[in-house]
Amino acid sequence: MRRASRIDKPLTILLVILVVGGAFVFSSAAFGLLGRGETHITSVVFNHFALGLGLGLLALLLGLTVDYRIWRRYALALYIAALALTALVFIPTLGLEHGGGTRWLDIFGFSFQPSEVLKVAAIIMAAAYFAGMKTKTATFSYGLGGFIGLMVAPAVLLLLQPDLGTLGVISISVLAVYIAAGARWRDVAIVIVLAMLALGAIAIMRPYVMDRLLTFINPAQGQHDQAYQIRQSLIAIGSGGFSGRGFGQGVQKFTYLPEPMGDSVFAVAAEELGFIGAVGVVATFAAFALRGLTVGARAPDLFGALLAIGISTYLGAEAFVNIAAMLGLAPLTGVPLTFVSQGGSAMLAALGSAGLLLNVSRHRARAHA
Repeated sequence: MRRASRIDKPLTILLVILVVGGAFVFSSAAFGLLGRGETHITSVVFNHFALGLGLGLLALLLGLTVDYRIWRRYALALYIAALALTALVFIPTLGLEHGGGTRWLDIFGFSFQPSEVLKVAAIIMAAAYFAGMKTKTATFSYGLGGFIGLMVAPAVLLLLQPDLGTLGVISISVLAVYIAAGARWRDVAIVIVLAMLALGAIAIMRPYVMDRLLTFINPAQGQHDQAYQIRQSLIAIGSGGFSGRGFGQGVQKFTYLPEPMGDSVFAVAAEELGFIGAVGVVATFAAFALRGLTVGARAPDLFGALLAIGISTYLGAEAFVNIAAMLGLAPLTGVPLTFVSQGGSAMLAALGSAGLLLNVSRHRARAHA
C-alpha cells in the first residue's frame, strides 16, 4: 500500500529543476547588483533564500503532507482571511509603498506581499465553490454570477493598490477553474469582453496603464521606464546568441538592465544560457504546467481536479506572462518569474501551492493503485 501514496515523479522532477535552476539563475543575477555597488543586496538575498526558499520548502512540505481535501472545508475562511490580510496594506502604519504602489506589509522590519497568499486562497475558494455547484455551473446565476462574485473583492483591493499583474494572474487562474468546472462558452465570452472593457476603462483612468499599453504597441518610440526596460531586456537576450555567454558571464546585469533579480531575471538567464537555454526554460515551465493539468485530469474528485488545474494555471501563467513581457510579446505587469525572481512572499506562495499540487497527485496514485 505504500506504493499507492507516491507523488507524481515527472511533476516532482520538473519542480526540482525549476527551483534549483532558479536558485542558480537568481544567484548569478545577484552578482550583477553586487557589481553595481548596491548596498541592500544582502537583505534581498536573505529575504529570497531564507524567507522565500526556506519557508517556502516548509510550505511545500505542509501542502504535500496535509490531505488536500481538508482545505475545502476551510476555503471560505482562508479566502476571507487572505482578503483581510491584503486590505491591511492600506493601514498607514503597516502598509509599505514602493514603486508607486502600496502592496507590501512591513512587520518587524520584514516586508511581505499579502496578495501572494490571495492567489492561492482564491484558487482554493474557486475550486471549492464550483465543485459544490456541479451541474449549476452552466447556469447564468450560479456559474457566471459565481465567478463575478469571487472576483469582485480581489479586483477592488488590487486595483486600489494598484497591482494589475497579480489581478491578471488571479483572474486567469479562477477563469481556468470555472471553465474546467463546466462553464458555458457564451459565459466565458462574456467574461473576456467584460475584462477587455474593464482594461480599457482602467487605461483611461490610470495614465501609467495607458503608457504600458502604448509602450507594448511601439516600444521603440516609448520614452518611459517601461520602454527602456524592454529595450535593455531585448539587448540582453539578443547578446546571448545561440549558446550564451556562459553561466555567470552575463554583462547586461552589471550595467543597464533594470531589475536583474526581479522582472528581468529571464533576460539574465537568456544572455548567459543563450537561445538553447531560453528555450529550455520555456519548455520546462510548459512541461510543468501540462503535467499539473494531467494530475488534475486524473484526480479522484472534482475539487482535486479543479484545484490542480487552478494551481497549474497560476504557476504557468505567471511564468509565461513574465517571459512574454521580457520578449516584448506582452505589456509589462511586474509579475515575477515563478521560482526564480526575487521576492520571498512570491516564492513562499509558489512552493506552497506546488505542495498542494503534489498532494493531489499523491491521492490520484492512491485512487488508481
